[in-house]
Amino acid sequence: MVESDRKIGPDESSSSKPLEVTEANVSPAFLPKIIKFSELARCGDEVWIEFESQLYRLRKTKQGKLILTK
Repeated sequence: MVESDRKIGPDESSSSKPLEVTEANVSPAFLPKIIKFSELARCGDEVWIEFESQLYRLRKTKQGKLILTK
């Protein structure tokens, strides 16, 4: 499934302008897997992630922002 109104920002692309993702310019194989934070953190406002034997904490703030800490 392709989300035609999804934009990729400068951090996700080499260009400084957002890239509009459409079926015409991106195949489904290149789209990243999108998971809503609410689905990850079903029991609260934080998720612990293990990456290369290190633990990281991803949490949602009261202002609705995400913070990743080691």
